[in-house]
Amino acid sequence: MANPKFKITKRKNGEFQFNLQAGNGEIIATSEGYSSKQGCEKGIDSVIKNAPIAEIEDLTL
Repeated sequence: MANPKFKITKRKNGEFQFNLQAGNGEIIATSEGYSSKQGCEKGIDSVIKNAPIAEIEDLTL
């Protein structure tokens, strides 16, 4: 199984987005649209920084 990876793509409207792809190839998260590639890369950095400490809040209860 491959390592997870972030893949940056460009939408039809010119915005950049990233997908977080699991090791098995499944997309497990998709970002908002960013007007610049640099903004998209900063979004990835934010996920990397904040995800390990993120709590789960179940709003279905």
